[in-house]
Amino acid sequence: MKEIQKKILDFRDERDWKKYHNEKDLAISISLEANELLENFQWRNSEEAIAKSEQNIKEEMADILIYLVQLADKMGINLEEEVTNKLVKNAIKYPVSKSVEKIK
Repeated sequence: MKEIQKKILDFRDERDWKKYHNEKDLAISISLEANELLENFQWRNSEEAIAKSEQNIKEEMADILIYLVQLADKMGINLEEEVTNKLVKNAIKYPVSKSVEKIK
């Protein structure tokens, strides 16, 4: 994760774009890119969408991550730590014993 974060932030910094990025606009950009991802699936089932638009789906997913990494950087958030914490919280809220049928 740290390597990809560095690549994203270096790309941004080489272009001097950080001064244009504020929390609100980065959050909006995440939402816009998520909607562009969703557009690939509109009026199609998953298989059709992937068959027709797989490359665009990959690119929109990358755009979302790029903006998310920049927002985390702007806010001083360690994404790895927050994801780990959220998974722990989710494991308590949604234990495997309640979500998986036991095979006898």
